[in-house]
Amino acid sequence: MKQTCHVCMHHCSLAPGQTGICLARKNVGGKIVCGNYGMITSLALDPIEKKPLKLFYPGSRILSVGSFGCNLKCPFCQNHEISMADEKTAEAVTGLAELSPEELARKASEYRKAGNIGVAFTYNEPLIGWEYVKDTARLVKAAGMKAVLVTNGSASMEVLEEILPYTDAMNIDLKGFCEAYYRKLGGDLETVKTFIRRAVKDCHVELTTLIVPGENDGIEEMEEEAGWIASLGKEIPLHISRFFPQYRMTDRRATDVGQIYRLTETAGKYLEHVFAGNCMQ
Repeated sequence: MKQTCHVCMHHCSLAPGQTGICLARKNVGGKIVCGNYGMITSLALDPIEKKPLKLFYPGSRILSVGSFGCNLKCPFCQNHEISMADEKTAEAVTGLAELSPEELARKASEYRKAGNIGVAFTYNEPLIGWEYVKDTARLVKAAGMKAVLVTNGSASMEVLEEILPYTDAMNIDLKGFCEAYYRKLGGDLETVKTFIRRAVKDCHVELTTLIVPGENDGIEEMEEEAGWIASLGKEIPLHISRFFPQYRMTDRRATDVGQIYRLTETAGKYLEHVFAGNCMQ
C-alpha cells in the first residue's frame, strides 16, 4: 500500500520498498521511515565559523556529522558524493559508520576538552532524517551542550516544530529569491521562507546565499531578498558566498569577487550583519 511522506514539499507517494526523491526516506511495510537513521558518512571537529555561524559562540569548535541524501538537486553541491547518494552509493564512496544518538552525544562530550560545544548536523540535508536529529539533539542538550542545524530549510512545519525545542542555532541556505530558480534546484521558495519565518522566532538563525553567475547574482534580487530578511529582523546575519565551479557546473566561472562585495554592500543597506564568503580563495 502506498504511503505519502510529509517531511518536505515533494510529498512523495511511495509504494512498499520504494525510496523518495531524497534517497533516504522509504516505505517499509506500509510505513514511511528514516532510512539513514544513525548512518554516518562524515564526522569532523570543525570551527563554528565553517557552518557558517559568525555570531554564535565565535572561536569555538563543534562536532559536525553528516549522513547521505538530500531533497534538493543543486548542480553546484560541494558535498554531492554524499548528498546525491543513496545508501549503497554512500557505502561505496565513503563507507558508513553506525552511531546511535547515545554514542554520538557521548562522543561530543569527550571532545569538550578540545573546545567542542556540541553537535552540528550538516554536510548532507539533515532534516530528511529529522528523527535522528531530534533524538541526538535532545541528548546533546541534556548534557549541557549545543545542537546546531545546517539545512536548506525545505522541510514541513511539522518537522520544524519537532526539532525546534532541541535546536540552539541554524544556518539556513536561502538559495536565492526567485521561485523559478528554486524550481530549477528541485525546491520551493515559499517553503523555505515559511521555514525561516518560523525558525527565527525560537533560535539563533544565520542565512547563506551562494551567488552563482547568471543565476542569482542580480542587484535587484539581492535588494528584494535583504529587504524581506530585514522584515523579520535587521539583526539576522546573512552570508553572501562566492561560487566555484564543481559537480555539474564545472563549465561556469567562479563568481566575480567584485560582485560579491557589491551584493554585500547592497544587503548591508537593510541588514546589520552581512558577511562576504569564499573571497580569499
